[in-house]
Amino acid sequence: MTTVEERTITLESARAGTGPATWGQRAIWGVVTRLGDDAPRYNLRLDLPLNPPRPAARVLADLTELLRMHDSLHTRLLPDGAAGLEQVVDGAGELPVAVRACQVAQAPAVGAALMEELAGRSFDHAREWPFRVGLVECENEVHRLVLAASHTAMDLWGEGRMLRDLELISAGETAEALLKARPALQPLEAAAHQTSALGRRKDAGARRYWCERLAAGPRRIFRNPAAPELAKTEPGRLFPNALLRSPALAVAAERVATELGVSDAAVLLGAASHQLARMSGSSDVLFQVVVSNRFQPAAAESVSTMAQEAVFLLTDADKDFEEAVRRTRSVSFSAFRHAGYDKWALDREVARLVERGEAADHSCWWNDTRDPSDGPFDTVERPSAPPRELLGQTELTWPTEFLPRANVSIAVDALTAPGALELAMTADPAVISREGMERFLRGVEELVVAEATARGEG
Repeated sequence: MTTVEERTITLESARAGTGPATWGQRAIWGVVTRLGDDAPRYNLRLDLPLNPPRPAARVLADLTELLRMHDSLHTRLLPDGAAGLEQVVDGAGELPVAVRACQVAQAPAVGAALMEELAGRSFDHAREWPFRVGLVECENEVHRLVLAASHTAMDLWGEGRMLRDLELISAGETAEALLKARPALQPLEAAAHQTSALGRRKDAGARRYWCERLAAGPRRIFRNPAAPELAKTEPGRLFPNALLRSPALAVAAERVATELGVSDAAVLLGAASHQLARMSGSSDVLFQVVVSNRFQPAAAESVSTMAQEAVFLLTDADKDFEEAVRRTRSVSFSAFRHAGYDKWALDREVARLVERGEAADHSCWWNDTRDPSDGPFDTVERPSAPPRELLGQTELTWPTEFLPRANVSIAVDALTAPGALELAMTADPAVISREGMERFLRGVEELVVAEATARGEG
């Protein structure tokens, strides 16, 4: 039997203030407020077992300290005129906490259900803090901590920093001590820089770079759509989602990166670009690449949303795999330097290019969500077999289907798993079939494994 209760976290005398929203807040708020019933898909989710279990009072005290440390967790977003968005950091307030009491054996199932309850509904950003808390209690101690957050409050990098800070607070650290040791950029501070003269110049330069690349890129990447009739007959069609889990790719990407003197991120993006060019019929490919923009230490420590898209244009991507990877490194550096901007202003400029027929196809997305500090072999033994022999352990599954998103033909995420790298792909079936999705994912894997093998790595 499960019982239902609600408690409260009370925040007092925390940092407070009001100012313009950051570029990241504006970008994500603009997306989720347009998605309607599909908005909860962008909520971040954590269902954490607590070992050992601990009293609820201690868990709530730790969470209160976490709120004091990171302003984004107690920030509301209010529309300000036709093209403005204001962030309001509340210095005091109450956060509801959903509590479910059950038997120990039921805790995982109750936690999963509570996670769906908290993360499965949209946030009211004007009235509600972008953070929800749930506790699963068994025998008067908390066995699971359930957290849901709006993407307006943090991206995946920020989520990792939040979790690390909560663990440190639980071990006895205070918000004040942690911020002194590792200053973390707060959203109001980020917005102050972005609205400064320097920030405005960076914004203008980034938007100019974007428009130049869009004007130079391929007008159409997929020359032969899989089922173009679907676009006319099924406007509400669902987008399949495939997940490739590959120990071979984890080993091979690391080795190829070392051999070529690039990052494994460049190896994966270069392989994806090469495979996309070979499959699509377009020698030049363009990805919108999600970038965290956490190049400075204070930004790297920030629990916030900073994701902005870089425009990545790789010409002659189908010619040579090694060359594609090497050029990916240099093209990425330039793209990432121009990935901080006011997205609402950029969207207006891009719309004008599209209207004039002067914009490249920018419907392909790449998002490397991996944290460099969290490797695939940190918690499991690295396999001794060469990558080619590990291919038999690759798994391809089809976890779900998603509602369509505007201007998305394919979207690929790179993720870290214990002992493997994962590539998650969502695609418009009118552009690429399920068979084509599998061919793309296995093609990326094969390219990297073949390169490792050719270099004497198995």
